[in-house]
Amino acid sequence: MSDEQRYDLDAYLDRIGFKGERRADPATLRGVHLAHALALPFENLDPVRGSAPSLEPADLTAKMVRGRRGGYCYEHNTLLRLALEALGFRVTPLAGRVTVGAETPQSRPRTHAMLRVEVAGEPWPYLADVGFGSVGALLLPVPLVAGTEYEGAGRRHRLAPLPHDGPLPLWELQTRDRRTGRWAGQYAFTQESFTAPDLEVFNWFVGTHPRSPFTRRPYLQRTLPGGRHLSLDGALLTETLADGTVTQRTLTGEAEARRVAEEEFGIDVPEGTVLLG
Repeated sequence: MSDEQRYDLDAYLDRIGFKGERRADPATLRGVHLAHALALPFENLDPVRGSAPSLEPADLTAKMVRGRRGGYCYEHNTLLRLALEALGFRVTPLAGRVTVGAETPQSRPRTHAMLRVEVAGEPWPYLADVGFGSVGALLLPVPLVAGTEYEGAGRRHRLAPLPHDGPLPLWELQTRDRRTGRWAGQYAFTQESFTAPDLEVFNWFVGTHPRSPFTRRPYLQRTLPGGRHLSLDGALLTETLADGTVTQRTLTGEAEARRVAEEEFGIDVPEGTVLLG
């Protein structure tokens, strides 16, 4: 059975609440990207429970489309890729090095997945990414053009060229902090293409390696309409409002953590999962 036969575009679009035209044009790309980003939470409960999540279309559909679950970058962007391809876009998986907290991009492996999307008639491809678990993540795709600032759904981004020794240009996606006005790097990447087997290897490493941050503690993210953003890092719950105001509190126990995950993040926590172990 092919991916297309196992993938239900109607169910996906219903899940994310997309009601726009189904055309391979910039408006549809932006609409699907934003709807996905606001509807599906970021979460790593499978790695916390000891396994790398499946990237098979049928499994992603069962978990994230028909179930009340989220996922991390490989799951989110695989699901988005399937949808965009079904709508007629040409999509290429990319991989980047997370630069948040890194001394140099080269000090990190390529562990983040995102997408290069070509739109017929457009002079440049787009960077699409609905799987970067951060308050400054993309909500809308941005053209793959270095040096230009883009405003999207209340967030500002730019692609900055970085020096390196490789044959392809290296770019860093940067976001502007709403409180300080400073630019901060998120990840660095080239436009080298990757395939599903590459992502399977990355997914297995990030989802099972004992030093991976995603195997150590729950990490949940959700962006809501209006710019409100929630994150749960272990027991620390952070709320960031559209104006940049931040409030934090520490959850008091397992029962509260499960309630917050289910009510605030929209995640049905799998039976047997320990959130604050």
